[in-house]
Amino acid sequence: MTTTKTEYDVDLCVIGAGSAGLSMTAGAAMLDRNVLLFEGAEMGGDCLNHGCVPSKAILKAGKMAHAQRTGEKFGITAVEPNVDWDAVKAHVQDVIATIAPVDSVERFEGLGATVITEYAKFVDANTVESETTRVRAKRFVVAVGSRASAPPIPGLDTVDYATNENIFSLDKFPSHLLVVGAGPIGLEMGQTFRRLGAEVTIIDIAPPLGRNEPEHAKILVEALEAEGITFHAPAKTKEVRKVTAGVEIELEDGTVIKGSDLLVAAGRAPAVDGLGLESAGIDFDRRGIETDDNLRTSNKKVYAAGDVAKGMGGLTHIAGHHASSLFKNFFMYPQGMPFGKGFSTAKTDRMPAAIYTEPELANIGLSEAQAREKFGDAVKVAEFHFDENDRAIAERSTYGGVKIIVGKKGQILGGSIVGEHAGEMIHMLAVGMKGKMKASALAQIISPYPTRSEAVKRACSSLFTESLFGPNSKVRSTAKFWAKFQ
Repeated sequence: MTTTKTEYDVDLCVIGAGSAGLSMTAGAAMLDRNVLLFEGAEMGGDCLNHGCVPSKAILKAGKMAHAQRTGEKFGITAVEPNVDWDAVKAHVQDVIATIAPVDSVERFEGLGATVITEYAKFVDANTVESETTRVRAKRFVVAVGSRASAPPIPGLDTVDYATNENIFSLDKFPSHLLVVGAGPIGLEMGQTFRRLGAEVTIIDIAPPLGRNEPEHAKILVEALEAEGITFHAPAKTKEVRKVTAGVEIELEDGTVIKGSDLLVAAGRAPAVDGLGLESAGIDFDRRGIETDDNLRTSNKKVYAAGDVAKGMGGLTHIAGHHASSLFKNFFMYPQGMPFGKGFSTAKTDRMPAAIYTEPELANIGLSEAQAREKFGDAVKVAEFHFDENDRAIAERSTYGGVKIIVGKKGQILGGSIVGEHAGEMIHMLAVGMKGKMKASALAQIISPYPTRSEAVKRACSSLFTESLFGPNSKVRSTAKFWAKFQ
């Protein structure tokens, strides 16, 4: 028996209720556009349910446990915390539940959107279908995100392993967690589970954080090692095996590492399967959907946003930026312009990123190596270390510092911060780069005292120390001249 599907003809059809999809749906609905949203899994996507939100919730639990062990330097007797894994998991789920209503079906239907809680796919260049629904639209946005991917390690498919999708709900707390992947997820979860009481070993084929400033990456890795985390990185894995007590990993050099549990945190893959992209004439491969700088695909009615856009995604706030760019191009289009060309590009060289370990590591723009490759000796580096910052000294947390990459004319090309609250401090550089401020402008801001963010001002100020106070400075000679008349 053939079931008749409900048909819609809308202004906008969105597939995927993660950061990009929800932002697009909300914006269109609040402009009274006819918008329909498909989501076959969980509203809020990976970030709310398996990524950013639960990871930061459990990170806080780890910090609380760590604080109990490390109070002596403040005059507080150190104690070994009593960690209740079930209570930790309940805390994580409560945080998710608190935020969930903002991303709920009810909220978006209240805004005026139609929400279909089913998976959808393209059946031709102009039509999307789910189990019960058939939709034609003026525009489509594919925002289905990504999934945890597994590296091609022999034996991995024969063992049980966790990913970010279930690490927060393990039935039993790991006694020894093996982590494959020394990227942000691997480091954050490695430190957290170590602080909650597990032994932790991190394995990666490459050195940790190879895309970051090497001296800042070194500070973070050394801090994790000081807490008892063991690294085998770089190291090539020969085989993963299931054993009675859990799992073991054999490295190419013959080293065998045994653990109770395994977390695979070795990257993510765009969720392109099952979307019927071929039927819609949309170019894609395993790395995502091909788009131009405005996120438009080879099908001129279809756009891709967030992790699924090839080479354009990877972070929740990037997905939000994509939605903002699409919103401008869809609904704020200037009169008289050729339809569909767009004026707000989704590409940017000012995208900040942060790893929420302790210390945190945040960066934006070009690294020093990238800048020197592009601009040569015209590049200047401004630095300031937290062991000279009074707030850091008062809090006995002086590791790390600020590094700012500056161009020939004083423009800020990029920066890196490692230390407590680095993820908050990187905002200053993001604002400076967005506003095309020069380092001299950041050197003149008035920072409240004592704050860690003052280190950004001090780093920029260091660029002018020689010209102001050096033996051959014009300021010195001018001051000497006027001193004769004072």
